[in-house]
Amino acid sequence: MRSSYTPAPRFITLLLVAVIACAVPGARCSDRRFPHLDRVRELHRREGSSSAEQEAAARGLLERLLPSHSTSFDFRVISTEQCGGKACFIISNHPLFDGEGTPEILILGASGVEISAGFHWYLKHYCTAHISWYKTGGSQLSSIPHPGSLPRVPAGGVFIQRPVDWSYYQNAVASSYSFAWWDWERWEKEIDWMALQGINLPLAFTGQESIWQRVFQRYNISKSDLDDFFGGPAFLAWSRMANMHGWGGPLPQTWLDDQLALQKKILSRMYAFGMFPVLPAFSGNIPAALKSKYPTAKVTHLGNWFTVDSNPRWCCTYLLDASDPLFIEIGKLFIEEQIREYGRTSHIYNCDTFDENTPPLSDPNYISSLGAATFRGMQSGDNDAIWLMQGWLFTYDPFWEPPQMKALLHSVPVGRMIVLDLYAEVKPVWINSDQFYGVPYIWKVLFFFFLCMLHNFAADFEMYGVLDALASGPIDARLSGNSTMVGVGMSMEGIEQNPIVYDLMSEMAFHHRQVDLQVWIETYPTRRYGKPVKGLQNAWWILYQTLYNCTDGKNDKNRDVIVAFPDVEPLVIQTHLYLSSGKLYSTIPPKIYEKGASNDEYEHPHLWYNTSVVVRALELFLQYGDEVSDSNTFRYDLVDITRQVLAKYANDVFIKIIESYKSNSKNQMVTLCQHFLDLVNDLDTLLASHEGFLLGPWLENAKGLARDREQEIQYEWNARTQITMWFDNTETKASLLRDYANKYWSGLLRDYYGPRAAIYFKHLLLSMEKNAPFALEEWRREWISLTNNWQSDRKVFATTATGDALNISRSLYMKYLRNADLLEPEGIFSPGSSASL
Repeated sequence: MRSSYTPAPRFITLLLVAVIACAVPGARCSDRRFPHLDRVRELHRREGSSSAEQEAAARGLLERLLPSHSTSFDFRVISTEQCGGKACFIISNHPLFDGEGTPEILILGASGVEISAGFHWYLKHYCTAHISWYKTGGSQLSSIPHPGSLPRVPAGGVFIQRPVDWSYYQNAVASSYSFAWWDWERWEKEIDWMALQGINLPLAFTGQESIWQRVFQRYNISKSDLDDFFGGPAFLAWSRMANMHGWGGPLPQTWLDDQLALQKKILSRMYAFGMFPVLPAFSGNIPAALKSKYPTAKVTHLGNWFTVDSNPRWCCTYLLDASDPLFIEIGKLFIEEQIREYGRTSHIYNCDTFDENTPPLSDPNYISSLGAATFRGMQSGDNDAIWLMQGWLFTYDPFWEPPQMKALLHSVPVGRMIVLDLYAEVKPVWINSDQFYGVPYIWKVLFFFFLCMLHNFAADFEMYGVLDALASGPIDARLSGNSTMVGVGMSMEGIEQNPIVYDLMSEMAFHHRQVDLQVWIETYPTRRYGKPVKGLQNAWWILYQTLYNCTDGKNDKNRDVIVAFPDVEPLVIQTHLYLSSGKLYSTIPPKIYEKGASNDEYEHPHLWYNTSVVVRALELFLQYGDEVSDSNTFRYDLVDITRQVLAKYANDVFIKIIESYKSNSKNQMVTLCQHFLDLVNDLDTLLASHEGFLLGPWLENAKGLARDREQEIQYEWNARTQITMWFDNTETKASLLRDYANKYWSGLLRDYYGPRAAIYFKHLLLSMEKNAPFALEEWRREWISLTNNWQSDRKVFATTATGDALNISRSLYMKYLRNADLLEPEGIFSPGSSASL
């Protein structure tokens, strides 16, 4: 609802504060070191959506999220000058409020995103509401008072100014791990979520294959040529990055057309909010057919990326050399075709030439020429282009020593490249690279730089975080000497997990000082569940000090035995255990290598906390759960913490199985194996009680995008393959990426993970009975056959939750966790009990 209201005099004071704030260290309104960034900011203001369109986008969000209060809020776009030169939002009591049906709260913002973020800020801090993804429990809005009785804000209003310009979102591979099967309905929800979190710089990669098809057609590259170039729908991220080609394909023409239409809707809504979508650019990745059609072109054949036996059918892509004239020409055409098709651009483009692909030469001059040509390709298509680059290569690949890193970063005019410090919450590159050698960056929870948070790999499930680093890292980087930080960001490989981490990280885009985590954690469960429950506040304090306080600096890639079963001979598995607070848990070295002919590697689960303390947090969830059992957010958290505890318990059961095998204790081993398999099935039942832990939606959404039965079979195979074998295999050699995208999903445990473990246990028993070595090759043959059959299966799985999460969790606690001597056979089974495989 609009009114003729003019801001009251009190806003003059607020705006004066905003102008003064720009003089505070780290709160620069403009930085003369990077004039082109000012140029792009001006273009964004001039070319962006109108104020009316952005206000309409924010009102549309309000009506979708909280339709009961559609007349309770008034939204208006104001200029950045009114904000003191930087983006801001201002929340005030509406002067025209005179009862229900009239606006109560006025939110002013420099864009539709700022208004939406201000709306979220009000709901969060004045109504104790909570916003999260649907799969992680959705939004808790029950604590919001009825229209006409919304909480008032202080008389002077609430003024929040961004300390840095941009809030970045997404990882290049999230498009495959999380977004692969989304339709417009799901994308609309995600863009709403982005706006509420204040995200104004999202990746927009959907539909680019259609643009590439048009560009390569100009070089006589046919659809059949591209069939071997593009990956399948679940693997597009890696064919885009030149890691592979053809795997999971070919892409039907209808997929290309439908995804392009979807991209137009996505971009339209992003622009309507005042976001600046980041489009892709040319990295040198070309179809093999281009080499044959242009035999004199300078082309490098890249090496193997995780295929079994370097299979050329999928591996070893082609990179057009930066010195070849075709490089800039193709880069120009790709940018121009996108602008022509979409009608506009934010002038910011992502390109990652060597993401997990090592350059063929280490000569800094070569690296510099490649970077310069990549940028010229962008600039020739858009003279105002800025190159946004993920900094993952500097963390992942030891190739990038200071000379090579500096050569790449300085190959582009200063201010024309922004680096995403992709893993800044654990391994910040900005600290050891002299602020990226003067290049702007973004601090990300995964980087002129953005400080980013990576946090998650492959959309797997692990309750994990480094909350202290999130609450302080962006502040420290921004206030450090000669800081070139221009934004913060979230660059997880997969979403819809650990909502507390993303709740805090998105808020850091608006904080000028470190967050008081003691207060923040204390209020979090109240917001999340809609009411204060002291026992749950205590539980979350425990979780903050354990699961969300990982300080060992290690990658957290879930390798629990259930979802990433060891593919090694049992005698090489170390079984060191120790006691902590009366309960056993593993402290095994991170990796074990099999001796002898094979170099197979077993990655042990990452464990950085005392599991018995987390069990105490679970006990508090069970003790106080009845008070919030109707809360979907609580049920998600309950299932997640129960899953986390039982998964670590299962790891230790497996260790006891191996110990029994080594000591030739057959009866104990058989009992423990059956106990493990029972646990897998019980966990499946637990996961089935919440929509966030179901296999069915992943498969049904994949099939839902198909136009015919053939496509349905292909898309389902893609979906099943990504979460199991991932890449190619032979009869006795599993994919090198097996279980990388593992999932704790109901249906997957009972139908695949359990039967896989049973095969291994069968061969353990046969080895003992025959007094013979473990039949490693036979185990692999049977397991790989099981996997390949499962990938091609058409079994349908549930898409809605069943069962009472609280009752199931309580029963599993009583069955598996109540006894202190968890891993002793007499503690697992009553005297005289028996089980059989």
